[in-house]
Amino acid sequence: MLGMSFGVLACVLLLTLGICFAGHLQRLFPDKLSSCQWLPAVSEAVVKRPCVRLPLVTITTAVIIILAVFNLCFIQTKSPCDINGNPDLIRSDNSSEQHPGSLFYLPYSVFSCILALIACGVFLRVSFELKVVFLTLASTAYYIIILSAKAGLFSCYGRMLYNQLNENRTEDSGTILRALGLVKHPEVMSCIYITLFLVTMLIISQQNESCFRQDFLLKNKNRTEQDEIETRENLNRLLLENVLPAHVAALFVGENKKNEDLYYKSYDCVCVMFASVPDFKEFYTECDINKEGLECLRLLNEIIADFDELLSKPKFSGVEKIKTIGSTYMAAAGLSGTPGQENNQDRDRQQAQIGNMVEFAIALIGKLDGINRHSFNSFRLRVGINHGPVIAGVIGARKPQYDIWGNTVNVASRMESTGELGKIQVTEETSDVLQKLGYSCECRGLINVKGKGELTTFFVCTDMSKQQGMGLS
Repeated sequence: MLGMSFGVLACVLLLTLGICFAGHLQRLFPDKLSSCQWLPAVSEAVVKRPCVRLPLVTITTAVIIILAVFNLCFIQTKSPCDINGNPDLIRSDNSSEQHPGSLFYLPYSVFSCILALIACGVFLRVSFELKVVFLTLASTAYYIIILSAKAGLFSCYGRMLYNQLNENRTEDSGTILRALGLVKHPEVMSCIYITLFLVTMLIISQQNESCFRQDFLLKNKNRTEQDEIETRENLNRLLLENVLPAHVAALFVGENKKNEDLYYKSYDCVCVMFASVPDFKEFYTECDINKEGLECLRLLNEIIADFDELLSKPKFSGVEKIKTIGSTYMAAAGLSGTPGQENNQDRDRQQAQIGNMVEFAIALIGKLDGINRHSFNSFRLRVGINHGPVIAGVIGARKPQYDIWGNTVNVASRMESTGELGKIQVTEETSDVLQKLGYSCECRGLINVKGKGELTTFFVCTDMSKQQGMGLS
């Protein structure tokens, strides 16, 4: 019976382990268990669903508790032990033959009961209250079996063991044994041992429950703080990207830069655009009607805000706003690519950025026309575009400002200042690229450019109906 009971217990425990680690087995042997796709779902259900986990724990614990005293129930006495504690009358239900050694199974039955109590505390995902119920019921059942149902066996075993010790005892050991009475009443000591382990397991279970609750609260607090940190980082990144381009802001966020560190990059081909509203200088006045110029500034802010709104469109993702100078809007395209590249694929992409900048300028003109219709004004945009090498960098530590420098920037500014209202003026080199991209350019002729002498410039031919459509969108 002993082997049978432990065999059943081993099967139950192996089945429980198999259910709990089903998902891990499927990952360890994906080829052999490829047809058993339900295994991870079973393992996940045990972890996440109490309605699956608690019945499994209850069944496993009940089997362990019952089998701990299962063999004890099959040891019976034919009649009470004699006064000397001779075990001649002890027999097993399964045989009519006498088994004097059967009494020596009693301590192991008590040890099995203690191990069963310990087994109740190994389930970490079970609440403390349920563990108290398991431990209390198991201990009560053990008390009843030891003190009532099998009290004769323990009494017989105690007398036999006490007589054996008396035969070999010394004077000191006999005094101690008589004083303590530990050997003569093994049923009492068995209950004391069970009680000690019961209290110990209750304390350990309560501490585990407290630790898990504190761990849950700390994890929840850390998760909340982590979300707050991520939100704050995203907010700081968005604020920084409003001041710096995204690829530059990523460098400042990702690295521990010192205040004296200098950031700069050289680019071989960048398209630069200046777009201004010259009429705004005449429009701006300070009087009581417009609240000392406040309404004029509000209109300018609306114009610039509508221009910035175009940058959020995927079509103009390669365009970066550099800054605004009064009513002049400065932007550049081609700053997000890897600097210093010279292969043909990058040249094609750089030329496409020039066409993209022209489309952006056309969209700005359309936006301004839409604002004119709503505000009953007649502002017109003057645009100048040029492309070529530039140097980009960040100036300032506490209040960083991203800017670009070079002859390309100066010429683009001159294209705007010498241009005409409602038109896009470009240099001859930029005109050649635009014509390759399918744009039509009208030669303006030689104009005197400050610091550059006479330059041949071109006006980009635009479809006004297309501009108005983009302004309304």
